[in-house]
Amino acid sequence: TTPTARTRPTEEGPTPGTDRAWSLADLEADPEAPGEAPPTRRRRRRRRTLLAAVIVLLLLASVPLGIGWYLEHRLTSQIGRIEGVFQGLPESQRPDKPAAGTPGANAVNILLMGTDRRSDVATTGTDAKAPDWIPGAQRSDTLMVLHIDGSRQVAAAVSIPRDSWVQIPGHGYGKINWAYSFGGPSLTVATVEKLTGLRMDHLAVVDWEGFKELTDHVGGVDIDVPETVYDKANQVTWPAGRHHLDGEQALLYVRQRYGLPGGDFDRVKRQQAFMRAVLQASLHQEMRKDPQMLYGFLDTVARNISVDSGWSSADMAKLVFSMRDFRSANLRFLTVPVLGTGRVGSQSVVRLNVPAGQELWRDLRTDRIDQWSAVHWDELTGDVVR
Repeated sequence: TTPTARTRPTEEGPTPGTDRAWSLADLEADPEAPGEAPPTRRRRRRRRTLLAAVIVLLLLASVPLGIGWYLEHRLTSQIGRIEGVFQGLPESQRPDKPAAGTPGANAVNILLMGTDRRSDVATTGTDAKAPDWIPGAQRSDTLMVLHIDGSRQVAAAVSIPRDSWVQIPGHGYGKINWAYSFGGPSLTVATVEKLTGLRMDHLAVVDWEGFKELTDHVGGVDIDVPETVYDKANQVTWPAGRHHLDGEQALLYVRQRYGLPGGDFDRVKRQQAFMRAVLQASLHQEMRKDPQMLYGFLDTVARNISVDSGWSSADMAKLVFSMRDFRSANLRFLTVPVLGTGRVGSQSVVRLNVPAGQELWRDLRTDRIDQWSAVHWDELTGDVVR
């Protein structure tokens, strides 16, 4: 089954606000926000997404040891590097890593990010011909914290809605996606660290075009749509049933929010469901059986992914090898707890549930993913989403 579509515009990101330091009182006093109308005309563009970064890391964890050599010698010259991501962050303002010998001491936290940058040329990987960041020109479109526990047996991918109202260091309160506009990758890392209390070890970004290539390279993926929905922004109807998605269709699926009951919240769940489908479907097994397919996949990844310059290929290989016994079923997908939506001035925002969020981040920091999941199992993203 395939979605039906007419000529579709592409999506405009929300207009960025100012750096006014709104107060918490402004937020608490504001009523629930009405739904936003979709834009009527959008310019064609490429956008970056984090999905492939998660897929790659967890997929590679299941392949033979030889992949370490491949990463070190084959991919080094192809992976894009983002300079200065962590160098400018004051050490005194960053969260501490858990002390050696305590739970969470050996965990790895990776900030996965996509931006709404409009560009006619690639912005990530060795094919990039445009700068990674231009001040004020773009905002982060998608944010996810990937926490891999110290045992390398369990991981959690926690999505943070792009309109979450948070404190941005040096800029007061604002939407979390403004941080990228104000200060690029470094300020985004600082903002996420302030929100979560988790120290980020690395940053990874992948271009939308690379995501399409990756999906097509593996022959597409299967997704279940529980009931028919219409995306009026892209003029696409998704009939209820199973869909085999190629790269272009996958982009339509993971980018839809208009026409979904939960809007952007449901879009986040679609992104998570898609990652789960890739990890648990035949792709996972085929990559292990077919070295040629694996190497082709990695070449596609390397051409499109960018990571912080401090994350060497050797360190990637070590992380991958340490996860050799990891199983995709042990990856928990969820969204940071929220209270709902509202308005601050003219801005439609997402209100985070701060106490519930603090509990989540504390349990991640101490490698209690399974314990948190057992209590909050109903908050985990299921196999089938709207």
